Amino acid sequence: MEVTLLRADIDDAKELHAMQIEAFKELLEKYQDFETSPGNENLEKVEARLKQDFTYYYFICIGQQKAGAIRIVDKKENGKNKRISPIFILPEFQGKGIAQKAIRLCEDLHGSENWELDTILQEQKNCHLYEKAGYRKTGRTEVINERLTLVFYEKAGG
Repeated sequence: MEVTLLRADIDDAKELHAMQIEAFKELLEKYQDFETSPGNENLEKVEARLKQDFTYYYFICIGQQKAGAIRIVDKKENGKNKRISPIFILPEFQGKGIAQKAIRLCEDLHGSENWELDTILQEQKNCHLYEKAGYRKTGRTEVINERLTLVFYEKAGG
């Protein structure tokens, strides 16, 4: 199964937004994190990010099918981390190793050093994915509500 990245632009905002809402729906219902969940963001927020010159959105594709998307924040400054925020895979494509391949492809494009991200501490499969990809917990966490705590990761070298 070949995973490829397709750069998204402002014309893709509605499609990206719809996919993001679908992909995060279950987590939003589970954790009720309406202030912070990508599953509760409006279209304007996605459009605003697409207009940032340091944001790179990519559709994650399997053949001709769009299976998800990833946003890379890369200010291209020495000593500044690149950030994955968010990455998502549509429910029907989850559990197939697609996200891991997409992260590797982004590291190929943007450089393998100095990355950061955060995820839900309570979602062990997400934590496992990032740890398998070489990310390490920073020790920083942020409690969002009684159900959800964010855990922060970084990846230094390639």
